[in-house]
Amino acid sequence: MTQTITRALRGNFFDFSEVVSSSADVEASARYLEDGIMLLNGGKIVWLGSREEGERRLAESVTAIPLDDYREKLIVPGFIDTHIHYPQTEMIGAYGEQLLEWLNEYTFPTEAQYHDLEYAHKMSQFFIDQLLNNGTTTALVFGTVHPQSVDALFTVAASLNMRLIAGKVMMDKHAPEAVLETPEQSDRDTRTLISRWHNHKRLSYALTPRFVPTSSPELLEKVRAIKADFPDIYLQTHLSENTDEISWVKSLYPEHERYLDVYHHYNLTGSRCVFAHCLHLHEDEWDCLSETDSSIAFCPTSNLFLGSGLFNLQASWHKQVRLGMGTDVGAGTTFNMLQTLGEAYKVGQLQKYRLSAFEAFYHATLGGARSLHLDDKIGNFDGGKEADLVVLDPGATALQQLRSSNSKTLSEKLFVLMTLGDDRNIYRTLVDGKVVYQRPA
Repeated sequence: MTQTITRALRGNFFDFSEVVSSSADVEASARYLEDGIMLLNGGKIVWLGSREEGERRLAESVTAIPLDDYREKLIVPGFIDTHIHYPQTEMIGAYGEQLLEWLNEYTFPTEAQYHDLEYAHKMSQFFIDQLLNNGTTTALVFGTVHPQSVDALFTVAASLNMRLIAGKVMMDKHAPEAVLETPEQSDRDTRTLISRWHNHKRLSYALTPRFVPTSSPELLEKVRAIKADFPDIYLQTHLSENTDEISWVKSLYPEHERYLDVYHHYNLTGSRCVFAHCLHLHEDEWDCLSETDSSIAFCPTSNLFLGSGLFNLQASWHKQVRLGMGTDVGAGTTFNMLQTLGEAYKVGQLQKYRLSAFEAFYHATLGGARSLHLDDKIGNFDGGKEADLVVLDPGATALQQLRSSNSKTLSEKLFVLMTLGDDRNIYRTLVDGKVVYQRPA
């Protein structure tokens, strides 16, 4: 072998060969290799192929190479979460409110604690552990308004060489004093964090104006200027999650016809701009997202939990808008992508859209990578990609074993995983080619 091999995995492998532009093309892109071997060089995938060829390559090595045997398991690319709030982990499952009331009652008081770096570090460690325990290897994450929240989160992620995108929330009005800042302070703190963390190891920074109602024109001008100064920076925010929110935006910015028009006016649309939810978009807004190459994060458990509405998956395909899955913890009710995909299926059913298992897994892997402009680095098993992987146990429970024994096709087996699956199905999680989580015996 011409390349150094440091680790080998044996098992059943499932991924997608290429990005697609239609739901009808997803199945043709699906790849399944039964009882294959993958070869890794540190944190990179070198080769994937048949067991016989893999064993021959291993035999040629002059040094012994460890072989992890997962032959009864299913190995998939690491799951990608395109919208999640790490400071809301401790308030997940908060009862009884819709979006705006929920923010005031639960979210803002919880986020006020993150001025304390020690506290933020403790919760960052818990949060990262939850991601890995659920097979999520890349995430686009909201911090709080406090720069300490992002320093703590990036410190933990960097220690694992994890691919993570995050940013401190930017907000200067319509919230309690403990979670507000001035536009000048926001600009200063954000630029400092960018210089410290953006493109450090596998980390990237995301400008994070919470949403239009907590953003003054002066703050949005600051965001615009920073985005112009750092062309490869990400931007994450919320868009059209709740009908009362939309009305509020209209009252605050009456000169703009639509919610998205406010962001677009400040040049806050485009590549690497990710808008969470997008449940009540006008056709003009769909067109703007498509024309600017912006992305959407679909967050089904959150949308159902807060009673916000149903996302239109068909429109995202029709308008050719990049799409990824988001758990949106803590309005979302699980870190687990399998459960999130199961809820996405139900959202589709309520609109007479039949979300296939292939399409669901595509959105959670290669499609999610594409939504973050990372499909050249993660999302499938092509040679040279980063070795972020999840080893799934399809029969983690007696019920799953029974149901799986009656599943005849790969599509059906995957569908059972996403409708009956949860964290018990996560057998191993690998980040940068190293096992960072293993299910307790």
